[in-house]
Formats: sequence, C-alpha cells, structure tokens
Amino acid sequence: MASEELARKLQRRLNAEQEATTAPSPTPAPEPTGEGEMPAKSSETPETDGRAGGAGGAEASDEPAPSELTAKLSRRLDINDGTAAPRRSKVFNPYTEFKEFSRKQIKEMEAMFKRFDHGKDGFIDLMELKLMMEKLGAPQTHLGLKNMIKEVDEDFDGKLSYREFLLIFHKAAAGELEEESGLMALARLSEIDVSTEGVMGAKDFFEAKMQALSVG
Repeated sequence: MASEELARKLQRRLNAEQEATTAPSPTPAPEPTGEGEMPAKSSETPETDGRAGGAGGAEASDEPAPSELTAKLSRRLDINDGTAAPRRSKVFNPYTEFKEFSRKQIKEMEAMFKRFDHGKDGFIDLMELKLMMEKLGAPQTHLGLKNMIKEVDEDFDGKLSYREFLLIFHKAAAGELEEESGLMALARLSEIDVSTEGVMGAKDFFEAKMQALSVG
C-alpha cells in the first residue's frame, strides 16, 4: 500500500511539472505606484526635445556653400576628365570691352573668326585653328596649337570663343605675346592692321607686323 501511495504522489508531481512547462508564463503585474505619483516613462520611448530638432535643422541650413574657387577647380577637373557639361559663353559687347580697337578693326576680326569657324558653333577648335595657321602660312605642331589655345583659354574648354579670339589681338597690340609664339604669328599674318592706340605700354604692333612680312 505504501508503494502504491508513493507511486501516485510521484505521478502527480510529474503531471504538475509537465503542466508548468507547457502553460504560458503569467504577465507580471505592474509595480504599484504611490498615491499621486505618475507612472514612470518607458525607457524604450525616446524622449523628444524640440530644441534638438530645431538645432539639427539649423545646422543643416547653415552648411557652407562651396566657394567660387572650389567650383572652378571642380570644373577644371571635370574638363580634364571629359565629364564637364558645356557652358554657354557669356554675351559681351566687344566695342565696349576692347575700346582700343575701332569698329572697323573689330568687324574685320569678327569676319576672320567666322571664316575659320567651319562648324558654325561660335568656337574655333583645335582642327579649325590648325587649318587657320596653315592658311596663314605658319603651320604649327599639335603641341604648339594646344599652347596657342591655352594662352587665351579663359574657361579651359580647349577651344577659342569669339572673345578669346579678340584677346589674341589685344595681347599682341599690348606687347604681351612672345615674339616667336604661334599667337603672335597669327596676329602678324592676319589681314587686320591692329594699332596700339589706347593701349598703355604697348609695342608698335603695326611696325612689327610689317617687319615680319618683309622678312618673310
């Protein structure tokens, strides 16, 4: 009898243990708070601060814009990589910017520029400059042509705009070109008589041109 009673007790204990393992664990009751006390905020809910958001917005809006020098350097790198977007040339008035030349002289330069702008795109590229120098009787090497463009290429696009073309004659009249440079040969051999009137410290370009033609 004692053994049967012991067996029943063991069976009840086993059944109780099995029920304990299969039954869901009860949710613990919240800890009681004192009278008048508000329940504590959950640690999982982040505490918001309007000032923090405002400061973050201010910091984002106060981010400094890139400087003009940085923009120019970035464009120069893009041009070297061949990824720069084409930039439209600025409209300018040659009669007010190049006051040392008469209207007749500027008209002659414009006619010459258009004559060698075979692509009619408002630029003289490397190949068009090559044909120009051959027509003038002063052919240049590939490197010499690139150096000619580089000397007046203000926007680093590798070709001559109308304004940059006028700069060649401006620099020639002002004595700012090397005597043996390709640009000086272009200015001398052109059919345009560029005087030095109004250019301070300029050489007598007309005489230099006539001397070069007589030697030729």
